[in-house]
Amino acid sequence: MHRFELREDLQVRSSLSDSPSAMARWLLQILIISSLHLISPSSQQETRFVYENFSAQENLYLDVNATVLPSGLLQLTDASNNQMGRAFYKKPIQLSSSGPLSFSTHFVCALMPKPGVEGGHGIAFLVSPSMENPTAQGRRYFGAFNASTNDVFAVELDTIWNPEFNDIDANHVGIDVHSPISLDLASASYYSDKKGKNESIKLLSGNPIQVWVDYEGTLLNVSIAPIEVQKPSRPLLSHRINLSEVFPNRSKLFVGFSAATGDAISGQYILWWSFSTGRGSLQRLDISKLPEVPRPQAPAPQAPPPPPKAPHKKLSPAVIVLFVCLVIVVLAFLVGVFFRRRKKYSEVSETWEKEFDAHRFSYRSLYKATKGFSKDEFLGKGGFGEVYRGDLPQGREIAVKRVSHNGDEGVKQFVAEVVSMRCLKHRNLVPLFGYCRRKRELLLVSEYMPNGSLDEHLFDDQKSALSWPQRLVVVKGIASALWYLHTGADQVVLHRDVKASNIMLDAEFNGRLGDFGMARFHEHGGNAATTAAVGTVGYMAPELITMGASTGTDVYAFGVFMLEVTCGRRPVEPQLQVEKRHMIKWVCECWKKDALLDATDPRLGEEYSPEEVEMVMKLGLLCSNIVPESRPTMEQVVLYLNNNLPLPDFTPYTLGIGTFAPVLVDAASLVVSSASWRLSGPSLTSSSNYSPYAYQTTTEDQPWGQTLDTKNSLHFVAEPEKPKTQTFTPAVKAATLPAEALESNLSNISNQR
Repeated sequence: MHRFELREDLQVRSSLSDSPSAMARWLLQILIISSLHLISPSSQQETRFVYENFSAQENLYLDVNATVLPSGLLQLTDASNNQMGRAFYKKPIQLSSSGPLSFSTHFVCALMPKPGVEGGHGIAFLVSPSMENPTAQGRRYFGAFNASTNDVFAVELDTIWNPEFNDIDANHVGIDVHSPISLDLASASYYSDKKGKNESIKLLSGNPIQVWVDYEGTLLNVSIAPIEVQKPSRPLLSHRINLSEVFPNRSKLFVGFSAATGDAISGQYILWWSFSTGRGSLQRLDISKLPEVPRPQAPAPQAPPPPPKAPHKKLSPAVIVLFVCLVIVVLAFLVGVFFRRRKKYSEVSETWEKEFDAHRFSYRSLYKATKGFSKDEFLGKGGFGEVYRGDLPQGREIAVKRVSHNGDEGVKQFVAEVVSMRCLKHRNLVPLFGYCRRKRELLLVSEYMPNGSLDEHLFDDQKSALSWPQRLVVVKGIASALWYLHTGADQVVLHRDVKASNIMLDAEFNGRLGDFGMARFHEHGGNAATTAAVGTVGYMAPELITMGASTGTDVYAFGVFMLEVTCGRRPVEPQLQVEKRHMIKWVCECWKKDALLDATDPRLGEEYSPEEVEMVMKLGLLCSNIVPESRPTMEQVVLYLNNNLPLPDFTPYTLGIGTFAPVLVDAASLVVSSASWRLSGPSLTSSSNYSPYAYQTTTEDQPWGQTLDTKNSLHFVAEPEKPKTQTFTPAVKAATLPAEALESNLSNISNQR
């Protein structure tokens, strides 16, 4: 049932006497008050409505995804990925044209998680000058915002933790104006008058939750409570905000709800809604009339019907003999097919893997998903193995890596780390679904990224060049992901191989950090249990050999990555002129000449913000400082990129800035020679911790960009006038090449070629 009321109440109390003069004064008073009422009727009007059931849909605007269920529930999105649903009261709310804005609303909502899916997205109550927002993104921001400024006021019930928006957890309530970065937020809870303290509420529980939003003057109060609890005496959020400045044109404002789904889906329902402007009272909630929230259940498999019985007939001996022979031939054929298929789909499984069964895929399912690992589904090949695209029966697109290995060393640790990485939840990480084991082969299953890797768009002329806003979104996303890996996950995760080729782009060109083949885990407050120098030449911090991996070495690689994205070139390019060969040094030299923008990617054109580009390049130099203590943390990097914190004062002459100190290593049989710059040796994966999906070097003449995994010993590249390579074999020793010697060697390469 839906009711809408416009009320005008006039109450006059006076003591009337029987005298005519008293009667005349009373009539005159009535006439004066009536005249004033007729002169300014708008100041006495207020908007009031209540939806106890949404079936009638009177004065209700629904977009293409929102719908009203037969029970009267308002469902904002259907059970699909990347959907956006909005529902608004059709008529603009009537607000005072001169006095302060004021309104109150009370609604009941429910967020139902989908079975078998971890997480889901929340909803938002909106006040907006329009019922439509064509620029809103359909996979985040509640379908109410985009990456730029929006004229929207919202109260969010958020079930996703996003450090980029300064979220405190994955279960909070916030007040948003113009953007999804909340002005004020708090973990979902309510004040219990009985217990005298706050009690927490899980938003994504499927249970109905009451929400009150009261605004008068400049004070906004937000309260929530379970369905059986009265309105708390203390609000969850109380914030001073002037909505008259947010909406200067108050004559046309609409109120309603918005929600969106990304990769994680949840049911988003509104059960009851009451609204009033001015100081009018809200409709009281009758819990007995609330519709029931549907709880999805997996359909039970139906048993096939029994086969019909064959009619009983007497057979001759000859037919019986012929039938027996035919059965024997068919059985022999089936047995042969069975053993052939069994060998074709055979897997390796051990008793210790039972605890990981939930994360294991059968080889048969992956074989069918990739159409037998056909050439049509082939995506690429590297030292780590081959990658194929596939389609699972549920409609999910996947990428399958086939990694070969010799022996069982480290396989148990590998599987445990695969499961650990599957528990990492961040929108800028490539989701890892699970694994499969065969004899001498491991298969990794992850989400398919339709736009490929970032380096293809940076260095392949056949690919479309990314605009500056797209590149900045990728840089911010990867920074947020590394911050999460270093501080937000259950364990500290060191990626150890941050570079453009390990950044994947989803359908909306958002950056996703992938390829955790080199990653290592350790507890917060502890140190990584590894001394191997692992990474890609050009991205490896100088202290890797002596001090081992740390969050600071990831920051160094990310600094090189930021310069790579901005300059559109690789860290070292021997074919260029001497002054341009080393990207870090070249960018610093351009800064010294007050011509920092000369180092930018020519494919950017002129469609970019010079201030943003210079800020990213200076931050890249700060992160790639060869002095580890001078680098910022990833939390500080995120704050710098979002302009929440100004860059520290430093110049191109600051110690450690713009200094190129490459790490040159040798793992047992690996030799780096100053004469030919060639890598020798059968493999570069001699790490103490077996990493079956680490890259292996496959190109002799171009060591830059190759991924290295080394330990034990290394070789020092001498100055140009000393042609022989000097070799040291301590347990672990650093080896860096002076810039002058490196330039001389690179010149020799060009002359030899």
